[in-house]
Amino acid sequence: MELDEAVRTFLSTKPDSGDPQAPLTLRRAAIRAGVDSLFAMFGHPVAPAHREHDVEITVPGGRIRLRVYRPSDASGLPIHVFLHGGGFWLGSIDEDVNDATCRTRCTEVGCVVVAVDYRLSPEHQFPTPLEDCYAGLHWAVEHAAEIGGDPANVSIGGVSAGSTLAAAVALICRDRLGPALRLQLLEVPPLDLTLDGMRASGVGDDFGITVDEMALCRDLYLPSAADARRPLASPLHAATVAGLPPAQIMTAQFDPLRPDGERYADRLRAAGVPVSYHCYPGAVHGAPLLTGTWPTARTWQDDLLHGLREAHFPLHR
Repeated sequence: MELDEAVRTFLSTKPDSGDPQAPLTLRRAAIRAGVDSLFAMFGHPVAPAHREHDVEITVPGGRIRLRVYRPSDASGLPIHVFLHGGGFWLGSIDEDVNDATCRTRCTEVGCVVVAVDYRLSPEHQFPTPLEDCYAGLHWAVEHAAEIGGDPANVSIGGVSAGSTLAAAVALICRDRLGPALRLQLLEVPPLDLTLDGMRASGVGDDFGITVDEMALCRDLYLPSAADARRPLASPLHAATVAGLPPAQIMTAQFDPLRPDGERYADRLRAAGVPVSYHCYPGAVHGAPLLTGTWPTARTWQDDLLHGLREAHFPLHR
């Protein structure tokens, strides 16, 4: 299948990724500016939510920031916890695409969104970022009343590396007996950090993400190669996926990570977990960003919002 013009244009636009020899702080700043420029070119801007504010919480070894988006002053609203992507060493809740993502979910679904600015690798390696995400979820549930949320109506979602973390948080919630989740929403998920699925995908290096790039992210995130087979690093390696919350898994046809999402959906179904799985034709790993230029990206977003509404408002189906 030939890529649509909007996707080809996106792939041909290569923002500055910084000097590979530069300090990580400078590289992160350069890459964030590049991601923001991509969203300005290809994304659809979103107006602020009714209320937005940041909160700092204490976690083992430090503090992290959460951003809370509220659609109204109403109480008892669903809560959606959002985990950004960036290969475990990049990204933040301040990136324009992540801000727009949270605003859209907040206003279009009618839920409180809590975005977690987890600490990044390699300064903070596995399992620290994961535990930060779990702490952010716990904070949202414990403080539900003050942010207008319902602690019994909670979902979690992530994009790319954020979906690895979201799937792992769902495993933690099952094994630590809470909080209960209505949905795990996993977009273009890397779920096997051995990268065996990527290598066998048949997707080449011309579609926005490569095995070598993902290996670099993996090596920055994990203290050792053996950790790639630990279930909380690679949820596909969980001994059992029974008892996990329902999942909505969204993959891209030309993404070498696509097999991870397919295999996880198959495992969840076999274990009796409700799953909505969709692979979007003509899409690449970064294609969900193209809401301003590519109709399929808007379909992706509409499907995602529909899944969140169904999970949080089941009586309105």
